[in-house]
Amino acid sequence: MTLTVLVLMMRYSRVSVGPDQPMYLASTAVFIAEIIKLCTCTGILAYNTQSIPRTIDIIRREIIGQPREILKMLIPSGLYALQNNLLYIALSNLEAATFQVTYQLKILSTAVFSVVMLNRRLTKQKWLSLCLLMLGVTLVQLQNVGTPKSPVVLDTKSDDGDSDFLNSSGVGDELDSSSSEDDSLVSQNPIIGLFAVLTSCISSGFAGCYFEKILKGSESDMWVRNLQLGISGSLFSFLAMFYDRQKIYEGGMFQGYSAITWCVITNQALGGLLVAIVVKYADNILKGFATSLSIIISGMISVYFFDFEPSIQFQLGTLVVILATVLYGRPDAAIPRFIRPQKK
Repeated sequence: MTLTVLVLMMRYSRVSVGPDQPMYLASTAVFIAEIIKLCTCTGILAYNTQSIPRTIDIIRREIIGQPREILKMLIPSGLYALQNNLLYIALSNLEAATFQVTYQLKILSTAVFSVVMLNRRLTKQKWLSLCLLMLGVTLVQLQNVGTPKSPVVLDTKSDDGDSDFLNSSGVGDELDSSSSEDDSLVSQNPIIGLFAVLTSCISSGFAGCYFEKILKGSESDMWVRNLQLGISGSLFSFLAMFYDRQKIYEGGMFQGYSAITWCVITNQALGGLLVAIVVKYADNILKGFATSLSIIISGMISVYFFDFEPSIQFQLGTLVVILATVLYGRPDAAIPRFIRPQKK
């Protein structure tokens, strides 16, 4: 549910900008989300210890006193920072429902890295379900091939940190015909959106398995690990914000921010902490399949809020993805005969 809300709010925050309003910078939003995660982890750690001095001692001993542990987190935090920025790019170029289904490729990426990095064994049934997942995503992408969006000129005053990628991106069918003529809007570019989401999937799979390996192979408190991850993540997010330093200097760090922007940032921060809990007590593959339920929810809501019109290919692809999700969770003996691998 958190992913569903995040996708829809993030999408809305990118396409609901008025003609005279600047677009908020994605780099600053990601940085603030990291700061919120740091503050939240510190608060939870203090609540668990029931002592401020003890909390300070833990931070001094396990974070300040162990810089090598923070260095271990540079890899996943750097990839997470990249992933978070790519999400803004993808959602500025793809329909919310299309993004949601395509983003499920991270399940395949996670499965591959789970086998390689965590020595996890996947049965033929589970690999079959992953292949069905790829088929479903391919069917979904057929909708974008036949429905190109008309280009609209970008107003440079509404430009944001993703301008190099978004100079031909936008809202397409999600706004009415009158608003599509507004110079402050831009046309969607599915190719850029697809590239961004695929890169995000690969980074998500590797970073997730790396973090799971560290989290389950360590005796450190989960919230201490999240603090270490947040510190290194804040560093990478700050570097990304440095890229937008000229725009920040001219318009301020919070330019273009609205109530929905703050909701997106808060949701993204708390959602990241929720993921850590799931990874700790389950695994990345199950987490990925669980989020597939948001496909249906996002698609249904997008029809009403963004005038999204799913094609037959999109509907069929969504059904195949859902079938793959159900198949993955079933025991091997329960595979339906018509899709059960034949023994030679």
